[in-house]
Amino acid sequence: MSKIILHVVEAHGGVERYLVTLLTKMKKYPEFEHILVCSDSLDLNKFKNIVRDIAVIHTMHNAINLSNDFKSVLAVRKQIKKFKPDVVYCHSSKAGAIGRVADIGLKNKLIYNPHGWAFNIKGASRKKLFIYEMIEKILVPMTDKIICISEYEKKSALEHKICKAKKMVVINNGIDLDEYKDLKPKNRNELDIPKEAFVVGMIGRITLQKAPDVFVKMAEIVKKRIPEAFFIIVGDDIGEDNHRQEIEKLVEELGLSKSFLITGWVDNPLDYAGCLDVATLLSRWEGFGLVLPEYMLLGKPIVASRADAIPYVVGDAGLLVDIDNYKSAAESVIRLYKDNELKSRVIEKGKQRLKLFDVNRTVTESVKVF
Repeated sequence: MSKIILHVVEAHGGVERYLVTLLTKMKKYPEFEHILVCSDSLDLNKFKNIVRDIAVIHTMHNAINLSNDFKSVLAVRKQIKKFKPDVVYCHSSKAGAIGRVADIGLKNKLIYNPHGWAFNIKGASRKKLFIYEMIEKILVPMTDKIICISEYEKKSALEHKICKAKKMVVINNGIDLDEYKDLKPKNRNELDIPKEAFVVGMIGRITLQKAPDVFVKMAEIVKKRIPEAFFIIVGDDIGEDNHRQEIEKLVEELGLSKSFLITGWVDNPLDYAGCLDVATLLSRWEGFGLVLPEYMLLGKPIVASRADAIPYVVGDAGLLVDIDNYKSAAESVIRLYKDNELKSRVIEKGKQRLKLFDVNRTVTESVKVF
C-alpha cells in the first residue's frame, strides 16, 4: 500500500522549481503518492503529471493578513482531512506556519522545510525578525522533522535556538544534472545582444533580497572599464512593490539603457544563461541559491555575495564579495574578463562541486526521511 505525502506550498520561484525537480525524480518511487495543496501563484501545469491531486488555496499568500491566514488554515486542514496523508510536508515559512497549525491534532507525521529562515531576512525590523523567530520556536513541537537545505540553515537554527540538532536533517537542494539536455538556448541575435559583447547577468526575481540595484551599480563601473560589456537580468518583480520600475529608472539614470536587458518573467530562465560570460548572484540573504549549481552545470564563472549559505554553495567555484559591495563585485567581474586562467579554474571547480547538488541525492535522502 502506497504512502501519501501531502505538500503544502505557498511560495513560487525557487521553491516551485525545487519541488518540480524533486517530485519528477520521485516518480521512480511508486510506493509514494504526492498531493499538492498550494497557493494560486504556482504554475499548476508543471505539476499535473507528477502529483496525484492538486488543491488550490486562493487565500494563501506571502503577505500577512489575519483574515486570509485564518481561512487558509481552515482550507488546508480540510484538505488534510480529505486526503488523510501519512506525511504532511510544508515548504517555506508561510506554508510552514499555516500547514503546521492546520495539522494540529491530526494523525500523521509532519515535515517542515523553511527553504531559508525568515528571521534571516535583511532589511526587516528587529520586531518583525523577533516575531518570525518566535513563530518558528512555537511551532517546533508540532513538527516531527525539519529539513535544512544547507549546513548554514542548520547552523543558523542552532544559533537562534530554534530547536535541538536531532530535530533537523540537512539535505542539500539539488538540480537535475541532465536538465541542460532539455534547454532551448537563446542566441544573442534574438535578444538583440551584440555578438562581440561581454555579457554579465543575473537570474532571479527583481526583489530587495536578490539585490538587482547592486547589480546595476556594479554594471555602471564595469561598463566604464569594458566598453563592450552588456548586462541582463532574467526575471521580474512579480508585482512586489514596483521594484522593476525602480531598477529600470536606475538603469536609465546611470546611462546603461542601450546595454541592458530585463527579460521579465520567463518559464525557462536557464535558456538565457548560455549568453552569459559571467553569472552573478548578489543576494542580501539566501537560504541556498539554487541558481548557483545551475550556473556551475552550464560552465559559467560566478560572482556572488557572502550572504548566508552562498559561500557554502559556491566554495571555490567563484569569486565572493561582501553584501551590497557593488565596487568589489565590479572588480571581480573585471578580473574574470581579464584573467582567462582564473575564469577556467573557477569553471572547473564548479563542475567538481556539482556532485554535492545532484537531485538524485536529494531524492534518496528525502525518501529516508519519508
